[in-house]
Amino acid sequence: MPKVLVIGGAGYIGSHVVKALLQSQYSVRVYDDLSSGHEINLFANAEFIKGDILDYPSLNEAMKGIDAVVFLAAKKAVGESMINPEKYAVNNIVGSVNVLNAMAENEVKAIVFSSSAAVYGIPQYVPMDEKHPLNPLNFYGFTKVETERLMQWYDALKGIKYTSLRYFNAAGYDADGDVKGKDKEPQNLLPILMEVVTGKRDFLQIFGNDYDTRDGTCLRDYIHVTDLATAHVLSIKRLLEGKESLIVNLGTGTGTSVKEIVIAAEKVFEKNIPVKYAERRSGDPAVLLASNETARKELGWEPKYTNIEDIIRTFAKIY
Repeated sequence: MPKVLVIGGAGYIGSHVVKALLQSQYSVRVYDDLSSGHEINLFANAEFIKGDILDYPSLNEAMKGIDAVVFLAAKKAVGESMINPEKYAVNNIVGSVNVLNAMAENEVKAIVFSSSAAVYGIPQYVPMDEKHPLNPLNFYGFTKVETERLMQWYDALKGIKYTSLRYFNAAGYDADGDVKGKDKEPQNLLPILMEVVTGKRDFLQIFGNDYDTRDGTCLRDYIHVTDLATAHVLSIKRLLEGKESLIVNLGTGTGTSVKEIVIAAEKVFEKNIPVKYAERRSGDPAVLLASNETARKELGWEPKYTNIEDIIRTFAKIY
């Protein structure tokens, strides 16, 4: 039974990945400093080591006896990355170097990396495929590009094969309710909307209603976190079969506008959701849409959650 080290396995996406790996009969060790993850997200049948990716001796110890790595730990607040790039350079780039060095030292030859559509910047065309030029608009996106470049070098020099999964808009929660910890300090639309639904916020702020889209609000590609988790498991399986490195977009290929999200949530929860419009945010493209052909072809991956109402319903398990 292959053993997988999930770095960041107590976090929002990481905990779903751990569940999917366990269901696929992998042995799992979680490495997490719990700065943004939750102890409640840890599964009893997965080993847990509390540790930081900046603590190389601890990370190196956690790497012993491991067959493959899923690397999710990162600082991810886009706005903060522009104000405090030092924090993001150290955590996301130096941390990535530590992970790759510990893998090299322990002869671990497979890594699945949590990347982001933020590597692309403003779309030059949609849907965006993996050949789209890389031009991140924020320092967070830059750190993802740099980690991908590091992995390319470690592949060439150390034989470490990687799959870089470029997520579009991750959304939803485990439909069985097994993942219980909410994402801390949410930055994304749907968790913020849920705080309005549950009365934690008075209204939903929508940035811009004059975009060149069907209703004037931004269009995004929302992918359910369980579908993301499935892609990680398929990526591990592929790498352990000896396949070459790969970069993959993960999205449904279908766009949903902010207004459509609000309408869908009002239908699901049978209540009015107050909104207020504000000026556009700098750097927000009108449309972000993934081509997922590579994921389908190379991983045999197929998103199961393609209806936005179904995705929104899974939030009810946790909020």
